[in-house]
Amino acid sequence: MQMVENARVVVYLITGFLESGKTQFLTQTLSQEYFEIEGTTVLILCEEGIEEYDEELLKAKNTVLLTVEDPEELTLEWLQGIDLLYHPERVIIECNGMYPVSKMEELEAPEGWGLVQEITAVDASTFDMYIANMKPLFVEMVRNAELVVFNRCRKDMPLAAYRRNVKVVNQSAEIIFENEDGEIDNIFDEQMPYDLEAPVVRIEDIDYGIWYVDMIDHPDRYKGKTVEFQGKILKPRGFPEDEFIVGRKAMTCCADDVTFLGYVCKSRYAQKLKAGQWIQIRGKVGFEFKRAYRGKGPVIQVEHGKGIPALSDELVYFN
Repeated sequence: MQMVENARVVVYLITGFLESGKTQFLTQTLSQEYFEIEGTTVLILCEEGIEEYDEELLKAKNTVLLTVEDPEELTLEWLQGIDLLYHPERVIIECNGMYPVSKMEELEAPEGWGLVQEITAVDASTFDMYIANMKPLFVEMVRNAELVVFNRCRKDMPLAAYRRNVKVVNQSAEIIFENEDGEIDNIFDEQMPYDLEAPVVRIEDIDYGIWYVDMIDHPDRYKGKTVEFQGKILKPRGFPEDEFIVGRKAMTCCADDVTFLGYVCKSRYAQKLKAGQWIQIRGKVGFEFKRAYRGKGPVIQVEHGKGIPALSDELVYFN
């Protein structure tokens, strides 16, 4: 199923593990005025949790509830039947948490259907357990999610670390944290493990992941700052002669799924540097539009650099 502009039938994928709050999220969303449409909504459940939908609400919102025991039942022929029977304007699929999201994304859909948004619901109280035991499934859920909602949150939870676990996989995802009273604000005023007010902000190797995500989320904190850090050089084909990337590798879900997390650097000595070389650099942070970011991102004007031995542990951590 592809993203399609001006689709005849818009499709939403709602992902999350069992009892992650998918039904509660959809119930709240269907109740909102901004989500109302004139036509029919078909809501397809691929697993049944403890919480059930309010039949009166579904009726009031012109929503038809269908259940499948196995996501494999969502064949093109079955979906075409739904299209002919209900003529939906919108289809919402509440996914089975144990079924790979990539297979849901690859569903063959009727002509005119288009995927418009993926949303992931996460129960913060069980997040540590799932990330420790089912990380590959979680990574699939959030990789293309536009919105990730952590519910059942408490202030004493490491919410900033949860956010980093998502951001390393999907930098553009919007992440919301909710408790029983609604959305939680100001959860990221945590103390950074480095001194942002120092003349040179020195990033220790163990803190690279925290710094990487925080500079994406809070660019104003770093604009004009001088930073010092260590990483591996990457020189993509077609890069300007005075530019290169310095970064580290992060294991997003397993040993075979490693992502390079780095920032564009500028130096008049860039041509003398070799890809794969390890380097310590110090430079001033600015922000420019770059193809590597597909938009605006950090660019570090290098003031000093020196080669270093490869780190004993090349991987980045986010806690």
